[in-house]
Amino acid sequence: MSNSYDAIIIGAGIIGANIAFEMAKRGKRTLNVDRNPASGYGSTANSCAIIRTYYSTFEGCAMAFEGTRYWEQWNDYLGIEDERGNAIYHECGCILLRTPENNHLKEILATADRLKIPYEVLDNAGLKQRLPVLDLQSFSPAKRPDDPEFGKSNGEMIEGAAWFPQGGYISDPQLATHNLQRAAEKHGAAFRFNASVAEIRQEDGRVAGITLDDGTRLDAPVVVNVAGPHSSVINRMAGVEAGMNIKTRALRHEVAHVPSPVGFDFEKDGTIFSDNDTCAYLRPEVGNHILVGSEDPDCDEREWVDPDDFNRALTDQTRTLALRAAQRVTGLPIADSVKGVVDLYDVTDDWIPIYDKSDLPGFYLAIGTSGNQFKNAPVAAVMMAELIEKCEAGHDHDADPVSVYLEQIGETVSMKFCSRLREVNRNSSFSVLG
Repeated sequence: MSNSYDAIIIGAGIIGANIAFEMAKRGKRTLNVDRNPASGYGSTANSCAIIRTYYSTFEGCAMAFEGTRYWEQWNDYLGIEDERGNAIYHECGCILLRTPENNHLKEILATADRLKIPYEVLDNAGLKQRLPVLDLQSFSPAKRPDDPEFGKSNGEMIEGAAWFPQGGYISDPQLATHNLQRAAEKHGAAFRFNASVAEIRQEDGRVAGITLDDGTRLDAPVVVNVAGPHSSVINRMAGVEAGMNIKTRALRHEVAHVPSPVGFDFEKDGTIFSDNDTCAYLRPEVGNHILVGSEDPDCDEREWVDPDDFNRALTDQTRTLALRAAQRVTGLPIADSVKGVVDLYDVTDDWIPIYDKSDLPGFYLAIGTSGNQFKNAPVAAVMMAELIEKCEAGHDHDADPVSVYLEQIGETVSMKFCSRLREVNRNSSFSVLG
């Protein structure tokens, strides 16, 4: 294996593998380096892999809407047939409740109108028609089960919802990542696993490559940090964190897996369901189960951790998630021991990713993505490939941010939205559907 490349990509999760694919298609000789034994084995493997088109910002909506088109055409986009099979996009649609907490969706629906994103406003009768197992009482604000008011209605009713037909999930996010690895390899990309980065090397004021923990030196004029929850570790290694106004941290998260109510097949007839009232979100899961995640209410303590040293065991939080879902889903069976998954998000200060250059020439950032950017992997990869190409040709991205044309939806977005230098975006929801 050669030790010299056009670009080294640190990380082989869904976005790292996708960046390799897009750069390799442009003729660049890339190498992905990952500490895990295969692509998609890090936080990507436990992603809820939700595909949706609605966000609280214009740029977020535009990128998500663009991303949906790639998943709808996944086989054509890849241009290969993986020996393991290609990932399947389950388009079940998304329901987003209208609540006072999200201003009754006024901004979200206005942005959807601007981008011509299809949706339908549902009254409570329409909600019950789509999901007859729903209890439409309001329980806000979100509480923990030890609160004596937990599970009690506040006396109000839910005020309808919006139905977004273009949305769903990927049931095997690791397979989708392997698909991208194979597609990238077809264009000459290389992948190196079980390899940890020990040093980001510099020469003459710019990045020169990396050194692995076994002493192997790998050379490249471009290094891209796509290290997920370890992104801050890599940034400190490169000495670029001081030049970032927005930074990243690893956040421990749990999701619950619970059976569907008796008599209702949520896997077949359910949807992505975002409940800003109880601060839970639902997704169909294989085996007629429901995946339950958290929309991070204030009553839940956020657990910022060392990505190399955190509790991988389920805690009472998993049962809390299941109980929150049981407020909304009538007859949801809750066992004494609730099954689930523990993993990490890589989170920025405003929960919006960083797709940017850094203060170190040749060192690029695709970070702060865990938990909310699986759906945007193809879009992020196109944006990063464009950014790297222009910056390496001499463009001053900090002074004149690169804009990228989203060819699937015919819109242009400025990458200033994802800048490391931005101020905290107060329009962010400060939460995700994982």
